[in-house]
Amino acid sequence: MRMFTTRLYDTEHDLQQMYLLLMEARSLTNDWHYAHIGELAFNYFMVACHLHPQEHIRLWYDNEKLVGYAILGEDPALDWQVLPGFEWSGIEVEALMWAEARLNELRKRVENQWGGNLVSGSRQDDAQRIAFLEQHGFQYCGEFAEVNMLRSLEEPISNSRLPDGYQVREVLETGDTAKRASIHREVWHPWTVGNVSDDDYARFMQLPGYHRQLDIVTVAPNGVIAAYVNGWIDPVNKIGDFGPVGALEKYRRQGLTRAALLEGLHRMKAYGMNRACISTGVTNVPAIQLYESIGFKIVNRYLDYVKLRGIQNTG
Repeated sequence: MRMFTTRLYDTEHDLQQMYLLLMEARSLTNDWHYAHIGELAFNYFMVACHLHPQEHIRLWYDNEKLVGYAILGEDPALDWQVLPGFEWSGIEVEALMWAEARLNELRKRVENQWGGNLVSGSRQDDAQRIAFLEQHGFQYCGEFAEVNMLRSLEEPISNSRLPDGYQVREVLETGDTAKRASIHREVWHPWTVGNVSDDDYARFMQLPGYHRQLDIVTVAPNGVIAAYVNGWIDPVNKIGDFGPVGALEKYRRQGLTRAALLEGLHRMKAYGMNRACISTGVTNVPAIQLYESIGFKIVNRYLDYVKLRGIQNTG
């Protein structure tokens, strides 16, 4: 067991260091062993919206270098990421112990919010992470399993075709925030991820890593934002990421989400990305077919694991 210093999250400088950790880690491994910085950005946003980052994110250091972090989010869910060379040297155990201790405190205070089973997960090809989860009482669930899809940006990207009167563009700096927050709420209701106010979204647009030019919307003739996609870029590894993606129910199956995604691909390429990734639920056949129709291919899977309450650590 190596000795590390650890502390709770403090300021957005820490978030930027977490981004750097993920980008360095990906440069040393592959596209799937670590989360994309876009996943981290949105997970952080959820914590900042509904919780307190200073109580729900923990950091680990080797001297002054950030080498690992853990996030305990709602529902409840745990994610951790540890830099190559520091994996399986004690941080993962400490992260799980911290998360479970914190969760026990929260359950005593607000049982109705934190009473569910603890969820975590792993890419399907990460045998060590899967073994760690199983050794500590987690079991495969399948309720939130995802397919991970990849597309080269060196291949041709189609141009979108829209019904008359529709347009695809980025979110406007002024005038769009309330409408952008509204479609996010409507698409994701009643899930926790949909609990976002207009003010929350305005703060989201100020986060490090957010690019308004990659917050793409398809707008109906009446001015309603009918579909959207958030885009993210990793400038170190030249890979973009999409998520979340959504469309209002009455505007689906009209090519509006497809148009937003294609515009996002063009813009990611202009930012210097050479490939892009996207994920969706394994049972979300319409989304999978849409993503395949614009060049994405399934290359990996995310497996969700759950630890039932009352299960003790075994490793």
